[in-house]
Amino acid sequence: MRRDIFEPEHDEFRATARSFFETVCVPHAEEWEKRGYTDREPWLEAGKLGLIGWEMPEEYGGAGIKDFRLNAIVNEEFWLTGAVGLGLGVQNDILAGYFAELTTDEQKERWLPGYVSGELITAIAMSEPGAGSDLANIKTSARRDGDDYIVNGAKTFISNGLLADLVVVACRTDPNADKPHKGISLIVVETGMPGFSRGRKLDKIGQHSADTAELVFEDVRVPARNLLGEENRGFYHLMRNLPAERLGIGIHAAASARRAVDLTTAYAGDRKAFGQAIGTFQVNRHALAQMRTELDIMQVYIDKCIMAVNSGELTADEAAGAKWWSTETQWRIIDRCLQLHGGYGYINEYEIARLWRDARVQRIYGGTNEIMLDIVGRGMGF
Repeated sequence: MRRDIFEPEHDEFRATARSFFETVCVPHAEEWEKRGYTDREPWLEAGKLGLIGWEMPEEYGGAGIKDFRLNAIVNEEFWLTGAVGLGLGVQNDILAGYFAELTTDEQKERWLPGYVSGELITAIAMSEPGAGSDLANIKTSARRDGDDYIVNGAKTFISNGLLADLVVVACRTDPNADKPHKGISLIVVETGMPGFSRGRKLDKIGQHSADTAELVFEDVRVPARNLLGEENRGFYHLMRNLPAERLGIGIHAAASARRAVDLTTAYAGDRKAFGQAIGTFQVNRHALAQMRTELDIMQVYIDKCIMAVNSGELTADEAAGAKWWSTETQWRIIDRCLQLHGGYGYINEYEIARLWRDARVQRIYGGTNEIMLDIVGRGMGF
């Protein structure tokens, strides 16, 4: 089904993204998967090509363009080319809004040029060993001491955690707030600050090359000028930006599911059983037809949400619904694709096995799908 949300300039941008992933990333996929993290050089190349931070002001190296279709293109081409690991989605989908809208002029001058060029890799630290979806009850603290904050605590499941130069840390700055969510602030911790260390590189089921780490903060002295946005308003800043993050997850879901169906369609045409291609058996032909139709439905849904982001109309519950439905559908499709590969689907050298492993976390991060349904239900007035 033809998509109608893109203009000619988006096609040019897509060609750039596709070439980047095919030539710079795909050749290193096996190496990165075994090692558990990517190189830094691809970030610099992505920056040169304009694939990072395009919504930042032009004076800091960006293009001053806020268009979520560009986010979709980068995410889609990542999956459609078979690339792995590179956490551009964290920088473009999750943190761009924070750094574009919440930074002071002084912070922009310090951080944005490196952000756009790929020299500064970013991460956001929300989840803790005892607080995942329950963000209002985080324990990491930031105590004011003169012109500094003293940060103590631990974070876990942090994407880009190993490579990040700038980490936006959700901290409790007012332990006496009348409601827990009112005492949270966002503070940018920079690599090299004494007391800030990386814990374990977490051994995950999938997405092996996408580095995910524990972060530890032991009396980290952070200048107060590293406060992002308003003090004690961090929870509201997070809630404002979470819809874009969740839609980004939905875009990843649609693209990886499409990659899986494309691989499976080719396999079903080549693989023979009982003297004929397995795709010609009615049960398999019907499965492929059903998945192709579900993909088209999912893409229309996601594209509608993309344009709603651009117009400022995507609500939190709509984004939650998109994240829930797309990731559940993604998992169902990829699991069926693996089944159609038979025994080969269970062999790691086949890409479908990696896609299956990598898809499982989609229903967990960005807020579990159970939380997504609760958000939708509350949006209905319940």
